[in-house]
This record gives sequence, structure tokens and C-alpha cells, in this order.
Amino acid sequence: MATVLTLATACASGTAATTATAPPAVRVTSCGLPLEIQAPPRRAVAMEQNAAEIMLTLGLADRMAGTAYRTDPVLPELARSYAKVPVLAAQYPGREALLAAKPDFVYSMRASAYAPEAAGSRQDLAKLGVPAYLSANDCEDRALIPATAEFEAIFKEIDDLATVFGVRERGQAVVADLRRRLEAARRAAPAQLDADVMWYYSGTKAPAIAGDTGLPGTITRLLGARNAFADVEQQWPEGNWEEIAARDPDVIVLADLTRGGDGDSAEAKKRFLREDPVASKLTAVREDRFIVVPGSSVDPSIRAVTAVEQVGQGLTRLYSQKESS
Repeated sequence: MATVLTLATACASGTAATTATAPPAVRVTSCGLPLEIQAPPRRAVAMEQNAAEIMLTLGLADRMAGTAYRTDPVLPELARSYAKVPVLAAQYPGREALLAAKPDFVYSMRASAYAPEAAGSRQDLAKLGVPAYLSANDCEDRALIPATAEFEAIFKEIDDLATVFGVRERGQAVVADLRRRLEAARRAAPAQLDADVMWYYSGTKAPAIAGDTGLPGTITRLLGARNAFADVEQQWPEGNWEEIAARDPDVIVLADLTRGGDGDSAEAKKRFLREDPVASKLTAVREDRFIVVPGSSVDPSIRAVTAVEQVGQGLTRLYSQKESS
């Protein structure tokens, strides 16, 4: 009996010790929804490539039960890690496919991932004990989306994820490096730049172009240029070539998409612009003032600073040539 009592006491003591040393729950708010994560997730699902790349940059490949919706070649430095993560669907997995992966955390940068035909609402996932994080850039409640896409929001998101997974120091290092690169790109941009820039995402008959509230507007301002559609509040409004011709941008940034739709790739855009009766008369087209960026880099993500670097380098190339000619 004494032995049993001693064993029971030891077990109770061990339980108390374990409870005492257990890490506290992490609480974050995502697009107005409070999330409580009792322990660092072990089976997280990233609902699209940009979300997966943030997680992989934080060194979380071994904590991922799945990913989905790849739109571009994965960043070279992350390709080996990405290849180890199960792909749940070509686009968004449905609720059944998601739950089959037994996730303990879901992360998406797009509200569409939580549509009824996809994973279902975050509130419903919470009822199943699965916290679901959503980027501030695309909240379900549009009133909660910040007026402009700022880099500080991206940095906070990285910090949130790092906190949730218990890798805060790694997150801080990632953000510090991104800040350094962002400042270097800003300093390297041409001084006293006099240029109207149009960002062309997709489509030909009704092109998707960048208004002032998305990441392209923020990048354009940071580099000292002007967004040709700065008066348009939507992130990606549907444009028309007559209006674009009236504004006649000096430079066109082309999003290079790999999905294969009408006017998706940068080369398809260039062909259209050079052949279309209206678009071919644009100053930027006639003078071949194009800058190409990966399609996935024009939305807030780990790639956003790379977009600043690429556009800044492109403006330097174009305007250095102009000054020397």
C-alpha cells in the first residue's frame, strides 16, 4: 500500500510539475476574431502558397500537415521544404479534405479560403477546436481592412505567426531582415522621380489594374513615383483601355502569372499591349517601359519586399537610360 501511495504521490507531483511548466496559451486577434492557441500547433495547414512561404521562412515545415493553391514557382530557397508538405488540393481544399488532414491551426491570406465551398467559416472551424487565422489585408468584414496595405501589417502578421508557433526570435530576425531590405530599396530608388506607374495584373478586354489601397499603391509611393490610378480606392479595379490611354502611364508594371488565363503571363501581356489598337499607342508601350514582377508578389506576403526591390531596380534602369540618352 505504501508503495502505491508513493507512486500515486509521485504521479500527482509529476502532473503538477508538468502543469506548472506548461507554456501559457497564446491569444491573438485576426480580422476581429479572437483566437486562443493552447499549445504551439503541430499540424498546421496553409491554405495558399503565400501563407505557406511565410510559415516555411519561419522554419515550420515540420509543423505543417498540408498546403494548397500554388500559383507560382516556390521561392528557390524554400523549394525543398515546400516539397515535404502534403498538397491537399490544387486550389482551396473543401471542409472534408481539410479536416482529413487533422489540422490544429489553419492559416490563409485570403477570405475566400473560408468560403462555404472551401474550408467553411472560421467561426465554424473554431467550434471544431481549430483556430483559423486570416490576413488583415482581406478580412471577411471589409470594414476591418486597413485603408492602405502597409508593410507594418505584414510584419505584424509574421510576428503573430511566430508567436503562435513559439518561434518569436526567428520571427523577429525575419522582420529585421525585411526592414533592412525595404529601407535599402527605398534609398536606392531614383531621386526626384517624375513617373506615373500603372500596375497591370491580368485580363485583356477588362484589365485588372491597381488602385491606391493595395500593396502596389504603397510600393509606388515608397519609391517616390505616382500611381496612375491613385484616385481609385479599390485594390484591383476593372479598367478599360480608353481610360488608361487618357492617363497614359509612363511605366507599366506587369504581374507575371503562371495560371495560364487570358493575359496572365508577362509575355502575354506584352503581346497584347503591342498589338491592341488602343494599348499600343501608350507611351510606356511605345518606349518599352515595362517592369515584370511575379504575380504572387503584388499581394502582401513574404515576397512583398522583393517586389519593392524589383520595381525600384526597374525604375533605376529605365530612368538611368532616359537620363543618359
